[in-house]
Amino acid sequence: MATVTYIALGSNLGDRLRQLQRAVGLLCDVITIDKMSNVYETHPVGVEDQPLYLNQVIRGTTDVPPAQLLQQIMTFETELGRTKTFPYGPRVIDIDLLLWGDVAMGTDRLVLPHPRMYQRGFVLWPLAEIEPTFKCPVTSFSMEEWLKSYPTMDGVWRYNPG
Repeated sequence: MATVTYIALGSNLGDRLRQLQRAVGLLCDVITIDKMSNVYETHPVGVEDQPLYLNQVIRGTTDVPPAQLLQQIMTFETELGRTKTFPYGPRVIDIDLLLWGDVAMGTDRLVLPHPRMYQRGFVLWPLAEIEPTFKCPVTSFSMEEWLKSYPTMDGVWRYNPG
């Protein structure tokens, strides 16, 4: 049976929008995508002296188990030109597995739900856009409730390339 999964995408180097589109195209090989948020432009987190990010969240279903899905995501990042630099540094693409069904797990390689997703407006705003009433399997808070900690969209705004 297919499991609902949520993936966050981000890029702040090169043609950022094209990188997100390319990532979505690759993810279609392992996920049947049924919802995509708008694209948001955001300030970087952690290391502020770098270009602005474009971010997006997608929802879909997959038969791929979480550890295998993470490995495939890492392969896609490499195919798209991501190279490891330093934590929170600039990147051509960043693909994060946020949620895989209602699974709560923690290993040295994968923690679900993503441990920092509730601290990041660039994840919460697009996730709440596509799933406002979705409840976290660990905390039972909805995305709308999580957004109460982000009462404004400071540092996060809908991308308008024109």
